[in-house]
Amino acid sequence: MNYKRPSDRAGALRLHLNENTGGCSPAVIDAIRQLTTEDVAVYPNYAALVSECAEYLGVREAQLVLTNGLDEGILATTITCFTRNVVAGRPNAVIPQPAFEMYKVFVQAAGGQVIPIAPRADFEFPTAEVLNALTAQTRLIFLTSPNNPTGQLIPREALREMARSVPAEVTVFVDEAYYDFCGETFLPELDAHPNVVIGRTFAKAHGLAGLRAGCLIGDADRIEAIRSAVPPYSLSVFAVAGWRAALRDREYLAWYRTQVQESRELLYAACTRLRLPFWKSAGNFVLINVGTSESAAEMVDALASRGILVRDRSHDAGCAGCIRITAGLVRHTELAIEALEALCAVP
Repeated sequence: MNYKRPSDRAGALRLHLNENTGGCSPAVIDAIRQLTTEDVAVYPNYAALVSECAEYLGVREAQLVLTNGLDEGILATTITCFTRNVVAGRPNAVIPQPAFEMYKVFVQAAGGQVIPIAPRADFEFPTAEVLNALTAQTRLIFLTSPNNPTGQLIPREALREMARSVPAEVTVFVDEAYYDFCGETFLPELDAHPNVVIGRTFAKAHGLAGLRAGCLIGDADRIEAIRSAVPPYSLSVFAVAGWRAALRDREYLAWYRTQVQESRELLYAACTRLRLPFWKSAGNFVLINVGTSESAAEMVDALASRGILVRDRSHDAGCAGCIRITAGLVRHTELAIEALEALCAVP
């Protein structure tokens, strides 16, 4: 399976990839502009960034590994889990659906098998089904909280139950890419559950998608094993400089979070007016049911013709007829709602 990049259009409003629609903090650009020709000519030193990131997250440096986007962290975790505890037969990863596409891509690239778990009604988390799917070949469980594309949080007790119940050689990967928009995290419980690894990205709320800034947090021994699968200089000097600046600008982060919260509420209200089913989201996006898979595709195309890109999620498990709209700047959300209302008003 190869990841298929969503279609793009120059000048269109990008509400299809859950990016920060307001851009990064100006401090990030200022920091990059201060780099010298000598800085660019040598391999980066990550010591200051590691220290500042660990402090920002409230963890020990030994618990942290920085990665070129969270994608690199997911790949490194998959490779490590499949190769450290070799099993007879093909290793597998259990993945509740719907899920981030790259889990499947990386599992297959590492020679493993995906064990998909079908969603329950209204996306209630299937704890029992996940645990019942474990086999002697299972080495990974991929979880996303909040989920993409549904925006639903995994209950804390469900995460605890899985961490307690799985064998020590199974890593429970909790992808918290959208943590900044909800504040719900398993981080305080890591010391009690050394088989859990948390993934974070600074692409969404901090606006660093183009710089590729991610990290993994977990038990020091487990993180050290994963660290060996991460190239020693995978972060560019631009990423290091911009990342450090983004961590310091808490005011910008707070402002953008507020924009996202207001945008979500605007989308909920619009869907209620238009009688479109939707799910309240803990992320920076809202999943909306516009009818059938055909009508979802038609809506995506119609919005694109008006210069607004949204994502067709109708082919994800449990998401038939659904589109996903990024909730970013309020003024962008208002434009999307105006277009959505115009299209829904057409007989």
